[in-house]
Amino acid sequence: MADFDFGEGLRKVFLAGVGALATTVEKSQEIVDDLVKKGELTVEQGKALNTELKRKAAEVKEESAKKDAPAADEAKAE
Repeated sequence: MADFDFGEGLRKVFLAGVGALATTVEKSQEIVDDLVKKGELTVEQGKALNTELKRKAAEVKEESAKKDAPAADEAKAE
């Protein structure tokens, strides 16, 4: 049977999640900017929405890192 490093696999899954989150945040910022340009949102509303999106993304990233850290430490111990 192939030798599989569980910690490395977990690390790759975590990094994929972070990448997906970053892509989502960037895309949502583009959408907000487009709405501001079209006049459907004011500049101040757009800034507030972008700030909120960044804050929520940072929270999700922190929570994911906290959840994955103990599992990665356990895998290294094995």
